[in-house]
Amino acid sequence: MEFIKRSSLAQSEKVQVLELWNNEYPEKLGYTSMAAFDTYLEHLKDSSHILLIDEDKKIKGWYFDFKRDNEKWFAIILDSQIHGKGIGSKMLELAKEKENELNGWVIDHSTDKKKNGESYHSPLNFYLKNGFEKVTGNRLELDKISAVKIKWAK
Repeated sequence: MEFIKRSSLAQSEKVQVLELWNNEYPEKLGYTSMAAFDTYLEHLKDSSHILLIDEDKKIKGWYFDFKRDNEKWFAIILDSQIHGKGIGSKMLELAKEKENELNGWVIDHSTDKKKNGESYHSPLNFYLKNGFEKVTGNRLELDKISAVKIKWAK
């Protein structure tokens, strides 16, 4: 497996990333069309990407960051078959090399379901283990998501 850094995604990469998003995130956060996903990506300011590519040239992980409200925000999605192998931590290390801070929203419960019917497991402990702090009292409560803010700073 190798990491590839990109300032933008090719259309073929967007197709694979959308599939990863829809398979690994809670179903209610999924995108029903490429057009809707493209719109989401187009509204990200100053975005950059790190792709995890397997030996068959398939995308197995995606990190992206962007600017919002004068803060650097990010998200990571990994194929669930490669969780627990240190790959997500390595991806975060690559991101931390180029940033001074990272902010994210993390689902902190396990009541959501993925598209395949499996439970979505909160990655909060993964982020805490990797040096992020939970910003207590700063929550995102929407119809589609309930999450807590996390932050890492050098």
